Amino acid sequence: MDAHREQQQNREGQRNHPPSDSDTMTFLVLVLVFVAFAMIFLSTSFSTSVGFSILHQVPEGHVGAYWRGGALLKDITDPGFHLKLPVITQFEPIQVTLQTDQVRDIPCGTKGGVMISFDKIEVVNRLHKQYVYDTLLSFGVDYDKTWIYDKIHHEINQFCSSHTLQQVYIDMFDQIDDKMKEALQRDCTIYAPGVEIISVRVTKPNIPEKIKRNFELMEEERTKALIAIEAQKVKEKEAETQKKIAVSEAEKNALVSKIIMDQKLTEMNSSKQQEAIENEMYIARAKSQADASFYKVMKEAEANKLKLTPEFLELKFIEAIANNSKIFFGEKVPNMVFDQRLLGSFLHAR
Repeated sequence: MDAHREQQQNREGQRNHPPSDSDTMTFLVLVLVFVAFAMIFLSTSFSTSVGFSILHQVPEGHVGAYWRGGALLKDITDPGFHLKLPVITQFEPIQVTLQTDQVRDIPCGTKGGVMISFDKIEVVNRLHKQYVYDTLLSFGVDYDKTWIYDKIHHEINQFCSSHTLQQVYIDMFDQIDDKMKEALQRDCTIYAPGVEIISVRVTKPNIPEKIKRNFELMEEERTKALIAIEAQKVKEKEAETQKKIAVSEAEKNALVSKIIMDQKLTEMNSSKQQEAIENEMYIARAKSQADASFYKVMKEAEANKLKLTPEFLELKFIEAIANNSKIFFGEKVPNMVFDQRLLGSFLHAR
């Protein structure tokens, strides 16, 4: 009984004891956490169109746009958590990074009246952050429907109606991407400057099967013709190469012949110059010898002239007579010995 009474007294004492400060802080923290979770639950439980949420999140790559009573507010928020008035204020996240809009099933008629269609055209575009308010104010959240989806339909039909099927399907197909990009960006720059068209990718259009088969046959023939042309070009290149080789060989032979001829001419000129030098040396030597001989003869003549005295002539005459070894016998001595004229001349000269 005593133990039971003590326990009852302790419980009554605890019930009458006032709560401490730490218990109060714990209770307040729990209340705040509950309120935060409740706000997050409300923000995620209702769609933005209903507008019952208080706390909302703007994802990365987007900005927040707000309407109050249907009027667009100038306040544009960055990514993160934000607060708004429930029911009164509506919120929409607007993407400001690159996005790809796919426009599908675009029918058009060519200049010749053939109906074709494009399965898909992809438009890579971006809305600049500083133009979000002006763009939404002028064209609404579905601005891309006006300037991309509807505009693509219009431009494709304009292009097809002014070109033949051959041009659209074959000749100018590689230019459609650039033409669509230029057309979209031109009008966006004028009316919606915040929209930037990055690129446009156009798929091959669908055409009637009979015409498609004709194009395939034409492509096969064109391929054969291109192969024949390329084969002809290869042969022409080979012939041109052979010609260049022959010309190069002929030029080489001509150059070698010219070098050999120049060498021979040089040798001949050298031989001619050497022969001329030898002739000049011979002439000079002969002239020197002739001059020497002439000088010798002249000197001998001068010496003989000095020797031709009567006494020297008489001496020579006597020596000539004395050197004659012939002896004549007979009654008459030869006249040559005692020739009257010779002897008379000799004696007369004396």
